[in-house]
Amino acid sequence: MLNYVIRRLVGAIPVLVGVIAVVFILTTIVPGDPARIMMGQRGNPETIAKIRHEMGLDKPLPIQFLDFMKNALTLNLGKSYRNNMTVVEAITTRIPVTFKLAFFAMVIAILVGVPLGIISAVKQYSWIDYGAMFFAILGISAPVFWVALLAVVLFCVILGWIPGTGTGNGELIYYVLPSIVLGLRPAALIARLTRSSMLEIVRQDYIRTARAKGLSERVVIMRHALRNALIPVVTVIGIEVASLLSGVVITEQIFSLPGIGRLSVEALTNRDFPVIRGVVLFMAFIFVLANLIVDLSYPFFDPRIKYD
Repeated sequence: MLNYVIRRLVGAIPVLVGVIAVVFILTTIVPGDPARIMMGQRGNPETIAKIRHEMGLDKPLPIQFLDFMKNALTLNLGKSYRNNMTVVEAITTRIPVTFKLAFFAMVIAILVGVPLGIISAVKQYSWIDYGAMFFAILGISAPVFWVALLAVVLFCVILGWIPGTGTGNGELIYYVLPSIVLGLRPAALIARLTRSSMLEIVRQDYIRTARAKGLSERVVIMRHALRNALIPVVTVIGIEVASLLSGVVITEQIFSLPGIGRLSVEALTNRDFPVIRGVVLFMAFIFVLANLIVDLSYPFFDPRIKYD
């Protein structure tokens, strides 16, 4: 197991280096001068040139890339162009909001999606099955921004059940609505995948053998079928968790949540290159870590899987 983890971590290094290179190239070719944006269109050329020198923007591109690579490997990603905060501080201050939102959204998605998929598979071609799959198709197809705007208008403006957008004084009530909106699509995806995986498993010979032994249907489904059907579901859950933790831009924007997603929008708007690069590297690291954790969880669901 340890050797496998080490190999995966070593294999992730080229991926992260490639991400660093792509991020540097994209942020370099993006139109707009950060120094001029900071000073405005009527800024003093001498002051703009001084700021560009302090930022290192007047160096040749290969030198800038090497400096960026060295700083990225040491987590010294520089300071934000907008304020005096370091990139690491800017990201870490936004992580708690995104973490809470992602956690609540995935709890809702798992608690809704997995049972819905199981019931739909057990009651195949019944009205429950059709209703569950209609919900799944609707959840996957409905645009997040449209659902979020409708939810704000209905529950915040018309009904007044939710105080409003933002985080207030940190009360959890402000996370209820965005968590439900954000968890809708993962719940629909998990429900569909659980149903299809369960339908494949319940037709296996060992399931028929378990039923022939006289085991109750509940034991057959929950102990024998579900555990083997969860491997593809766990894979999707890991990917969705990584997506949510790396920042959900639309949801955080609509609900005015100061998370990673909103930070990335602010950085893009202001050409804050250090923050943009830091956010993308953070997203890449989260995806690598999530994939590793998902792979390590497979033996728990299927003991036949071994990592030597």
